[in-house]
Amino acid sequence: MVEVGPLPGAPASMTGPDQARGSGPMLSYDHGASELQLVGQSLGAVFRATARVHPDRDALVDGNQQLRYTYRELDEASDELGRALMAGGLQRGDRLAVWSPNRAEWVVTQLAAAKTGLILVPVNPAFRVTEASYLLRHSGVRAALAAPSFRALNYEKALAEARVAAPDLEWAAFYDTPSFRELLDRAGEIDAAELHERGAEVDADDPVAIVYTSGTRERPVGATLTHHNVVNNGSFVGALIRYTEVDRVCVPVPLFHCFGMVGCNVAAFTHGSAIILPGPSFDPAEVLASVEQERCTSLTGVPAMFLAELAYPDLEGRDVSSLRTGLMGGALCPPDLVRRVRTDLDIPELAIGFGMTESSPVSAQTRLDDDEEIRTTTVGRAHPHVELKIVDLLGRTVERGVEGELCARGYCVMRGYWNDPAHTAETVDEGGWLRSGDLATMDEAGNVQITGRIKDVIIRGGENVSAREVEHLLFGHPDIEEAHVVGVPDPGLGEEVLAWVRPRPGATLTVEQVRLYCLQRLARFKVPKYIRFADSFPMTAGGKTEKSRLREQAIAEMQHGEERDGLR
Repeated sequence: MVEVGPLPGAPASMTGPDQARGSGPMLSYDHGASELQLVGQSLGAVFRATARVHPDRDALVDGNQQLRYTYRELDEASDELGRALMAGGLQRGDRLAVWSPNRAEWVVTQLAAAKTGLILVPVNPAFRVTEASYLLRHSGVRAALAAPSFRALNYEKALAEARVAAPDLEWAAFYDTPSFRELLDRAGEIDAAELHERGAEVDADDPVAIVYTSGTRERPVGATLTHHNVVNNGSFVGALIRYTEVDRVCVPVPLFHCFGMVGCNVAAFTHGSAIILPGPSFDPAEVLASVEQERCTSLTGVPAMFLAELAYPDLEGRDVSSLRTGLMGGALCPPDLVRRVRTDLDIPELAIGFGMTESSPVSAQTRLDDDEEIRTTTVGRAHPHVELKIVDLLGRTVERGVEGELCARGYCVMRGYWNDPAHTAETVDEGGWLRSGDLATMDEAGNVQITGRIKDVIIRGGENVSAREVEHLLFGHPDIEEAHVVGVPDPGLGEEVLAWVRPRPGATLTVEQVRLYCLQRLARFKVPKYIRFADSFPMTAGGKTEKSRLREQAIAEMQHGEERDGLR
């Protein structure tokens, strides 16, 4: 027998670390080899299976509505709505919009749509008529379910206006109103056998949702996700943080985001865990109260949410001892914040997830048995059955430790952008690799560290300044609670660096102190010329800071001569 050695330069995941080091440089490629199996079933079928195994366990608790469903009850409620949607004339493949803040009916709608082969189109509850109209028109929505109103938004009125621009929209019903009760009354027109027959026709590769995401584009694009995408992604998220039927998952993140609908809901449903909704939108008091009252074992959120929970005045008076694990993602996760969440919120098994809507959403995640440094400073390794690589500007895989763009390939990659082949081709190459737009490095074990955004780069006098690098540094200051860095116009250098800073409660912080801290740790061209203090920052409905608004506000202030020799 002739033994064939590894190809020169082959990645470690093909050859083994020792062979790779001996045969050439290790390349920044890794794949999630795993004993966990991919599931080839629809979301509706998977949920029904869980409900059969755990019929009497809590599946969904809405603290604000004071509603509680067991798995049997949630299965029955989503069956009823599914039959009603069929009676309303909706066919397999039709698009159904859901426009609402977090509430129990959102989850029921998600399951009902999946069981009947409909494609869910989540609409941001903060959207105005013009924004919502574009989504409804572009996706060809036939029907919509919505809250009657939320805060200053009247969805009944908004949808009536939107129908002018969305000709495919035939009808709408609103939770807590006669229109929704009338819709449910129609469930009797369809018997259970018809519903199950429809469900049996739903294939795992059918689209389950069109999730719109803006990124840096002028118009939102709709990532088309399949049942296969979301079932497996949610299942692996839950498996890596060891969810079981005894876990109770607190979900303050918005359900219209992939993080909520997949990384929370589907992660729980595939393991028999309970979903706890603290309220319609994020409120740290409601979150901590839900953790205490419902004895939550897992807490999910974007970094800004965890920051707000840590800053809650009565945190020490809340009993959060039930928490075991959690998932943080959706934005930069500063190491200091991760450490504080693990200790001050008593979440020893906190995991960090990384991904994007187009990857359903998680493509990398820390493992509970990783050492503290890995779990604190990286986003972990490739998800099960997912390939990761880091490439240079020419698309060539770089060596381990070299910065480049992070790309992902595998079951998690979206089918494409809805009715948008041009943008799909820009984002997913011919080899099936999804470009993240994130700069990253990969260590020898395959752990990935996000170092910045390709388009989150400030070009100052020809020098590239990573906004994320400066933010990382500022987050490490003992008196800084939160920091965001943007570029602002400069007539001589093109752009200058501006930092928005929120001091920690009780801290006395000056511009000179912040500037000196940066000067001692950064090259001078990276040091913010402008420093602004703020008590809070504008946020999207998904909990991400709106940097574009921070930049606009800073420019407006500078135009009014408020820069005070470059510092404020």
